[in-house]
Amino acid sequence: MQISLNTPLLQFLQDELAVPEKSIASALQQSDQDTSLFPIVLWQHGLITFEQLDQAFDLLAKTYGSSSAIP
Repeated sequence: MQISLNTPLLQFLQDELAVPEKSIASALQQSDQDTSLFPIVLWQHGLITFEQLDQAFDLLAKTYGSSSAIP
């Protein structure tokens, strides 16, 4: 799934984690704008911590989660 410029994930990264816009742009380019790879690229480059990576995946699950998930 492609990441648009106005997603909850990008807002979270900028507003809550204070990840610089240039760092986000670079990570987006390296992940080919794939939502499943993007947080990992941020973490690999030391732009977010492991705990923040977990928060990012939680946000992605809430935002793009499957409606067929088992409760």
